[in-house]
Amino acid sequence: MRRALVTGAAGQIGTELVQALRAELGADRVLATDLRRPEDDQPVVAGGPFGLLDCTDGEALDRHLREHRPDTIFHLAALLSAVGENQPQEAYRVNLGGLVTVLEAAREREIALFTPSSIAAFGPGTPPDLTPQETIQRPTTMYGVTKVAGELLCDYYHHRFGVDARGLRYPGIISHSAPPGGGTTDYAVEIFHAAVSEGRYTCFLEPDTQLDMMYMPDAVRAALELMQADPERLEHRNAFNVTAMQFTPQGLADRIRERIPHFSIDYEVDPTRQAIADSWPRRLDDSAARREWGWSPEYDEDAMVDDMLDHLVPRPNGASAPESSSPATPGG
Repeated sequence: MRRALVTGAAGQIGTELVQALRAELGADRVLATDLRRPEDDQPVVAGGPFGLLDCTDGEALDRHLREHRPDTIFHLAALLSAVGENQPQEAYRVNLGGLVTVLEAAREREIALFTPSSIAAFGPGTPPDLTPQETIQRPTTMYGVTKVAGELLCDYYHHRFGVDARGLRYPGIISHSAPPGGGTTDYAVEIFHAAVSEGRYTCFLEPDTQLDMMYMPDAVRAALELMQADPERLEHRNAFNVTAMQFTPQGLADRIRERIPHFSIDYEVDPTRQAIADSWPRRLDDSAARREWGWSPEYDEDAMVDDMLDHLVPRPNGASAPESSSPATPGG
């Protein structure tokens, strides 16, 4: 990988992935794109080249590819689960239309492609604990439908046209750098901001709802490691299960309360997002990723909570938070 283009670069994953790519490849070698331009002081704009891009517009994408000449695309642009349920037709158009546009460009220009999938690709008929790499996938959301179809499309373009397409099934992603984007696991980000700013949080999921989660540094590292992996070792290529930790809203609140004793949580359950969460796995089996390209998380729940609060709690005299706290042993 020498030069990269990132779609959806202003989103939760894109914000930090772009910075990691620029640190590794050089700022001018990573083109960040999004449907809307963030403020000029945001890292995806201030740290290197940025371009406006509707990923469903093949001509606009081709123009960026001609000008920037990437050998790898990280295609992150998508409507997430809760937003997708409110706008299912738009989610279909953006998530699948955009992916087909990018796959065609990757085929024509022989560009490697990373595309994230999600635990949303599973459904209520999927085994919820140690969910296998290969298992029944019958999602009940439009977001999940587009993710299953996306996994199959990427496999098809690899087997039919030789496109070097690779991807991960991400669990919920937790980050201090970018706001949530309309996902069902957003509570796990919102709760930290509310704990620091207000000392209380109202959660939209039931207190005992367990979901798979991952801290953003691990999510970014997993994408980079997969794209750098020896292709001869990749039996699955697309949609590798990856995981790092599992917890419930009540369990996470208890961990935060250990650091912020006055913090309190209450619950106003959103039936739509609760139904989505109930259809997702509680714990993934990521043994294929560990075996095929050496995946292993660095952050467990305690290390993640410490690092989130290190970055969000105001520092005396305007001091900045540390770059990161030391990750604990791999979470499970």
